[in-house]
Amino acid sequence: MSILALDAGTTGVTALVVNNEGQIIARGYQEFNQYFPQSGWVEHDPEEIWAATLAATKIALSETDQVIRCIGITNQRETAVVWDRKTLRSPTRAIVWQDRRTSIFREELDQKNQDDWIRTRTGLNIDPYFTASKFLWWQRNLPEVWSGVQSGQHVLGTIDSYLIARLTGGKSHITDASNASRTQLMSLETCAWDPELLAVFDVPAKALPKITPSWGSLAESDPEHFLGLSAPITGNAGDQQAALFGQLALEEGDSKATYGTGAFVLTNTGEKIVSSTHGLLGTVAWQDDNGKTTYAMEGSVFVAGAAVQWLRDGLGIIDKSPDVENLANQVPSSDGVILMPSLTGLGAPFWQPDIRGSLFGLTRATTDAHIAFATLEAIAIQVKAVLDAMEMDIGIGISALKVDGGAAANNLLMQLQSDFINKDVFRASNLESTGLGAALMAGLGARIWKSQSEIADLNPTQETFSPKINRQAEYSNWLKALGATEWFHKN
Repeated sequence: MSILALDAGTTGVTALVVNNEGQIIARGYQEFNQYFPQSGWVEHDPEEIWAATLAATKIALSETDQVIRCIGITNQRETAVVWDRKTLRSPTRAIVWQDRRTSIFREELDQKNQDDWIRTRTGLNIDPYFTASKFLWWQRNLPEVWSGVQSGQHVLGTIDSYLIARLTGGKSHITDASNASRTQLMSLETCAWDPELLAVFDVPAKALPKITPSWGSLAESDPEHFLGLSAPITGNAGDQQAALFGQLALEEGDSKATYGTGAFVLTNTGEKIVSSTHGLLGTVAWQDDNGKTTYAMEGSVFVAGAAVQWLRDGLGIIDKSPDVENLANQVPSSDGVILMPSLTGLGAPFWQPDIRGSLFGLTRATTDAHIAFATLEAIAIQVKAVLDAMEMDIGIGISALKVDGGAAANNLLMQLQSDFINKDVFRASNLESTGLGAALMAGLGARIWKSQSEIADLNPTQETFSPKINRQAEYSNWLKALGATEWFHKN
């Protein structure tokens, strides 16, 4: 018997079948559309995400004859979804975590001096990134949708709660503590919806999902709605928390970086909520089936793999995203070219939601290869900035970095990462740590494994990258370019 893990990411859905040894034995993937109606807006069609989920699952199940014992869910976290309680149809597109349309609310809340207590209560800065401001946007701009929310016809949630509603035929409206901690509506301390936060964002509690642990007996899929499959849903977590778990970063001080559309760095802080003074976020890592909560400190880089996608789709200098490594390897360095990859603003630790990207240091000798190299440098530098801030907040040095995600397959990027942080980088044998983490949680919830100690060796390190070159000068120059970009934006 095996575990079905559904990973609903930003650009597509991955379905994995994982056996009781933590090995992926089948995989399906289906992309879905990205919509950009205006500058800074990013939307998804929930119906397309559900269709992609079904398609990816069909592919995965067709590759194995294993009986599915349980289901684990992981997802893109902060994306806001609204749907009809009975029909499960959405009256409007989902607002994606990358969307910046709600920047105006940050200014509004700042003026009301709401920032400090909200950050203390939730671990999160006031930023368009998080779900609450997206709900507020619907309230202010789509009154016909919001009237349905107020009447009880429509419910609110994130992608995990939407998928669980679809999997169960509408019988379950739940989320877990890790996903709820990203909405800016949950108290980190209590792991419950906070009445004061609900009042600030004017969100009715009845519209929100029930907050559950990250594993246990959570729900049951309905065969009439989910490909004839009846199985308990026993695991659910946000994608970065699931990746932390899948990397087996189970002890306090363990750190990982996931390189996807963005790059997300998390450090396990155990049972301690660490308040950041350096631009990072506090978050729930997971909550076990006994209610014990493990916390993490997180730094979210908005643009990582998305910068490579821009080279592919915007500039047309590569045909496929993996081609960036070969292109960058054509030159020994960026030759002074610096990319500020703030194509959807800058996340941690800088928090510049409206700033635009820029290129510095161009000459007649600059080639596509130099720009490609500068792009990989920019990804590694942003992760370094997060790790530096994390060490200052935690008060201890981080000994090494575990990595996963699609872009972690890029050897040049991983070597640059090791050089910039001056630490070893451990690449996992399974780069799909997000889906694996969801599977491991589901396995714990279904009692396939009785404790976390039983899974401690299920995703070993495949390759280690050690520092070769001191790149402090490149880092200093990048920070100068950041200062220039900020000046241009303000003036």
